[in-house]
Amino acid sequence: MGAGRLYAAVAAGGFRRYATYRAATAAGVFTNTVFGLILVYTYRALWDEKPHLGGYDQAQAMTYVWLGQAFLSTLAIGGGGFEDELMERIRTGDVAIDLYRPADLQLWWLAADLGRAFFQFLGRGLIPFVFGALCFPLYLPADAGTWVAFLVAVALAMLVGFGIRYLVALSAFWLLDGTGVMQMAWLAGFFCSGMLLPLNVFPGTLGEVVRVLPWSSLLQAPADILLGHGDPLPTYLRQAAWAAALLGAGRLVQSAATRRVVVQGG
Repeated sequence: MGAGRLYAAVAAGGFRRYATYRAATAAGVFTNTVFGLILVYTYRALWDEKPHLGGYDQAQAMTYVWLGQAFLSTLAIGGGGFEDELMERIRTGDVAIDLYRPADLQLWWLAADLGRAFFQFLGRGLIPFVFGALCFPLYLPADAGTWVAFLVAVALAMLVGFGIRYLVALSAFWLLDGTGVMQMAWLAGFFCSGMLLPLNVFPGTLGEVVRVLPWSSLLQAPADILLGHGDPLPTYLRQAAWAAALLGAGRLVQSAATRRVVVQGG
């Protein structure tokens, strides 16, 4: 089996694996829908007081809420990705078996996580978004080109999200229990991705800083394209630059971690 077919099979396996958790998926859809409703009415109250806050009208703000609920599990912003399993394998030493596979460790987990992300996008993300579109006046572009551009940004967001979480998972090689690092990453992800409030609402220097951090590529970047607030090409370049930087850093840390395993294991 060629390398491409191998990783495609791993991605398909990741998709099928999460597709078997039907009860968990249904519970997740319900949870995302409830939280979406809470945020919608919170946003409506805020936008009633400050119309066009952050350059969004109320329909765009409502759309942003449901995009956030669609991406929460897709991009594992609040956890639920591959990192828990990889950190456990590092802690128990089972990662040594992974290193003997005829496959690259980073690419293996990337393929598995992309399979998971695509399932979560289709199985858990779309239903709350459709519910929001049926119940509230959302901003939905009429041209197919905008939707295609949006989906490209979503795919790049998946790479950036994986890059962040892979570095977090590899910290377990040195910390053994990386729970603290993972929780800090979740908090940073919620705040800096725009999950709580759009980043263009943040004032002054704070707003400028959070928009250049890698987490802005997760939710804010695709949302900007869909809502007509972002030029696709600069957005893609920024996302791709972060994806390359994070994946490259992950490769370097992986190399250092592999040497650590070899030294410890003799």
